[in-house]
This record gives sequence, C-alpha cells and structure tokens, in this order.
Amino acid sequence: MRDEILSRGVTRRAVLGGMAGVAALSLAGRAFAAGGEAPALAQLAKEGKLPPLAERLPKKPMIVTPYEKVGTYGGTLRRGLRGSSDHNGILRMVGNQGLVRWNMDFTEVLPNLAERWEVNDDASQFTFHLIQGVRWSDGHPFTADDVVFAIEDVVKNNELYSAPPAQIVVAGKPVVVEKLDDYTVKFTFAAANALYLENLATPLGQHPTLFAKHYCSKFLPKYNSNLDADVKAAGAAGWTELFRAKCGDIEIPSRWSNVEKPTLDPWVVKEPYSGGATRVVMERNPYFWQVDTEGNQLPYIDELNFGISQDVESLMLNVISGKIDIQERHINSLANKPTLSQNMEKGDYRLLSLVPSAAQQCSLYLNMTHKDPELRKIFADKAFRQALSIGINRQEIIDIIYFAQSEGYQTGPRPGHPWYHEQLARQFTEYDPDKANAMLDQIGLDKKNGNGIRLRSDGQPIFFAIDVIPTLYPDLVDVLELVKSHWAQIGVDVKVNTIERALYYTRGDDNAHDAQVWPGPGGLDPMLDPRDYFAFHPQGSRYAIPWTLWYTSNGKEGEEPPESQKKRMKLFDEARSTADLDKRGAIMKQIFDLAAEDFEVMGICLAVGGFGVIRNNLRNVPEKQPDSWSWPNPGPALPQQFTFTS
Repeated sequence: MRDEILSRGVTRRAVLGGMAGVAALSLAGRAFAAGGEAPALAQLAKEGKLPPLAERLPKKPMIVTPYEKVGTYGGTLRRGLRGSSDHNGILRMVGNQGLVRWNMDFTEVLPNLAERWEVNDDASQFTFHLIQGVRWSDGHPFTADDVVFAIEDVVKNNELYSAPPAQIVVAGKPVVVEKLDDYTVKFTFAAANALYLENLATPLGQHPTLFAKHYCSKFLPKYNSNLDADVKAAGAAGWTELFRAKCGDIEIPSRWSNVEKPTLDPWVVKEPYSGGATRVVMERNPYFWQVDTEGNQLPYIDELNFGISQDVESLMLNVISGKIDIQERHINSLANKPTLSQNMEKGDYRLLSLVPSAAQQCSLYLNMTHKDPELRKIFADKAFRQALSIGINRQEIIDIIYFAQSEGYQTGPRPGHPWYHEQLARQFTEYDPDKANAMLDQIGLDKKNGNGIRLRSDGQPIFFAIDVIPTLYPDLVDVLELVKSHWAQIGVDVKVNTIERALYYTRGDDNAHDAQVWPGPGGLDPMLDPRDYFAFHPQGSRYAIPWTLWYTSNGKEGEEPPESQKKRMKLFDEARSTADLDKRGAIMKQIFDLAAEDFEVMGICLAVGGFGVIRNNLRNVPEKQPDSWSWPNPGPALPQQFTFTS
C-alpha cells in the first residue's frame, strides 16, 4: 500500500512543481522532555487552573518541523468568512486533525493521531495505533473508545445518517470498527478498500476523530435514559436535532457553534459561528498534542479571528487595508489579481500561489433526471448536449474572463497526469455554431418562435435556468452570461440564476434544479472525487443526483441509472479495491472511455491557477500550495506552526 502511494506521488510531485520541505511531522523516538508553552497557559498552570505542560502532552507527542524556523508565541491571526454558510472556511484552517493527513506535496499519507498502521494483503483491514496520551480540549483522554464510538454509534446510526458515508462503505456494507486495546483500533471492510488511507486524509475522512464519546454520548438514546427531557429543555425538535446542535458534523455550521464541544484541534471555539454573528473567535487549545522540534507546544498563535463579511468587496477592502493575515478563499478570482498585486505595499502582504487540483474551471450540469419530462427528454439527448457544447465560444470566455490563462477543456485528469484522456478532455470544445444549429435541427428541435428560440415538442420554448452562487464563484456568473449569449445564437434560451449557497444545495438535494455549475474536480485526484466521471457524489454529481443516491444506498433510494452508469459504478468499486496502481489505472481508463462516450458533463476551460495573500509578518507559511477540497488548503500546511514576527 505504501509503495502504491509513493509511486503515485512521483507523478503528482512533477505536476505540482516541487513544494516539498514544509513542516514535516514525526514522532519522538526518545524520552520526551517538554519545552516551552504559551505564557498565558504557563500562568494558568502556575495558578493550578491547568495541569503542568508535561501532563497535558502525550509522552511522545507528534513533532512538527517548522517550515522556516521555530516560532514565537502570540498574536491574533485574522481571516475572512462569507456570510452564514462559510463553515468550510473554518474547517480548511483548523479542522484537519484526523487519524492521518496529507504531506505538503499532496503525494503521501502521513501519520497524525494514528502514529502508525498496518494494512492486510488485500487492503480490507486497517489497524491503527493511536498516539498514547492525547487529550481532548477539555483534558479528557482520547482513546480507541472515541474512534469506535464515532463510527459504530454515530456515523452508522441510521437515525442520524440516512446512509453511512461512502468513504466507509464497500461492497454495500459499512466498515466494522473494533477496539483491540485502549490505543489500537481495527477497521474491517467487506472487501478491499485500497483508497481508504487517502480518503481518511481528506476532510470527509474526519469522522473517526470528530466525536468525543464522553461528551457526545450524552445526546444519544443508547447512553442517556433522560434524553427526552434534555431535548425538551433545549427546545429541540428531537434528539437528532440536539445531537447535531451540540456535536455538529464535518460540513455543517454547528460544528463551530458550540463552545462546550471538546475537539482535538489547535484552537477551540470562543465566540461561536451562529446566526447574526459578525465574527468567529477561536483560542488556543491548552491540550493540543503537537510540539515543535524544541519541544514547544503548538500552536504558536494565540487566537484566530474570522471576520464575517457579507460581500467580496468588503473582504477585498480588508485585505488591501492590512486587516487580513492570510486569505485565498473568496478573493481568488483573476479579476482581483491586478488590484491585489498593485496594493501589496499598502496592505503589507505578499502573494500566495495556488496549484489547482481541479480539472475544470466551470463544469456545467444539465439535470438529466429533471422532474419535467420534456426537459428530461431534451437534456438526456446526447446530441443536444454535444450541440450546446460546440455552441460555446470558449476562446472568447478564456480571453475576456480568464485573461487568456487557460484552454478549452471538458473534464478528466489534467494534462501531464498519467491518466490524461484526450477524448474526455478535448471533444466538442471547438466553436462551430453552424454545426450546432444543424445538429439541433436534426434531433427535431427545428421549430422556433418569433424570437428565434427553438420549441419543445409541447410547443413551449426551450428555456431553463442555470444555478450559480455569485458570492462563491463570481467568475462563473460572467462565464454564464457569455454562454447565454452564445446559446441564444443557436436558439436556446437560458436564465443565469444567481442564488445563495444554501438554496443552491436545497434545489440540488430536492432535484428541483434545471442546471447548475461548479468547478469540476478530479484533475490531480481523479479517484478521490470522480463526480464528473459517473454519478458518484450525492451533492456534487448535479446532472443526476437521484442516480448517485441509488449508488450510495446500494439501490435502496434514488433512481436506477442507465447501464453505462451502472458499469462505471461497478468499475470504480473494482478500481478502489485494487492496490496495484497500473491495474487501477487500466480500470479508470475504462471509466473515462465510457464517460467520454456518454458526455454527461460539459466543461468550459482547464482550471486556472489561483492565488491568495499572506501578511509579511506572518511566517512559516508555504507560498506555494495545492488548491483542493481533498487537500483542504491551507490546513495541511499546518497553521499551528504559523508564527508572527515583530
């Protein structure tokens, strides 16, 4: 398994252009002597309000090698959020404390709360050895009981989760987690799961370390006979609502809204992310389990302050005026780069370079499972989708919106990746409106109204809305405005439907959307997020979410997909159970072949490299980082070792 990860890493490293050398993690292999601690914690320990440092740390804590130098304690790091649903902005900065983690290059899975592990020959069984002596932020020991509880009592609870997360389900069955001793847990899958370590390193792999048993068990009927009274006292609709409010989940705001919830993160919530909040404040975790090379407890920085802006303009003003210490989220659009470059001296910051792991800047998903049978029929016609694709003037979009910094692209692994697939990436990217018009005529859409818009078989004009989130991806609004003009020339009328993020997800979850856009993943990590290659992601494969529900529920929910989709689902299950990288690549090629043939997802251009800003007095920050949800930047660069200089 390790050989497989490393062999893949060589290729990724070549693509990423060499970001090695940052903040390595290791375990102390000798008797550990505690070094320094933050002055405020030292004072609390002196007053007897905290145990001494040596009692708060594991005997062999995880050692972090700082990126540039051993840091100094102090300071408040300022970062921006957007509105009330930007919880993943906190996760990316703070919530990366899983059993394992990515290295800086996004090439190898490293130890984290699990100091080591063993994998059996067919990758169906993983035995994790936890760091002994780690404590939750309230001082309670973190042990194998917490890991077993998180999976067996929480994640596999069918009242909390309609189906177990895909990361822990193989061959239609969820993982079984057993405690071998206080610091050893065994994960057993029904079949091979060769990608499990990599999935554990992503945000969606955080469940095993997310729920402290001594705290969260109070909100489960199995452990609390008085829970009904507690639910009533809290004014909750039921125990599941109370559990979510108190213990959260990986990707919901309530993860950051309960100041009492114990965590394993470097900082803990002081001012919560709740309705009406104008900021979220987090303070140092006195029990954080990592140290630097001199034995000093991390994190160096005292406090995180996430200011909540209602628009990107406010966030940009804060950056330019020097009120933000590190930011890439929400300001990372090419239109902002000239302004940010021109104001570097005024804002006292330098630029951060981001290497995209995505394939596509703008994937366009027509809802092929639409509730309107007429639109469903039209969207399901492959020739219709092909005609729309060649009816897009991609070069105009690239020149105007992306400053000529990209190229026409559909989807698939990025150029230079060993699994690059020419047909999947390049087909139907040429601009040919005459051919597009002819194709639409040939499939029976040759009748038009007085405005030149083609008519459906029921006499209604072909019209649909494309959902986009302007606060999150303003460039995609501009892309769609140009697409709208291009498609008007071939007789197709669309509305650019700018909506808030929560409504965007609600419409997708309810299968109530006509079409939606999102940046397309899978450029460097095609197996970690294959949503554009088949209906894999229950929220992300927006061209057929009911098909994904069928897949993730093993046929119990959703809508049965066509044979090509079912074949790809079966092939992917085979690929992720294959440890041999060459064999896995051959299987994935079959998936790419089928995806290219069916052409469900339409792309605009290859994902463009991004950027951010770092204040000049903030050090130990790598100035080149991967940009990915699977590598949730900047978290894997270890913000706990970021430090301020005077």
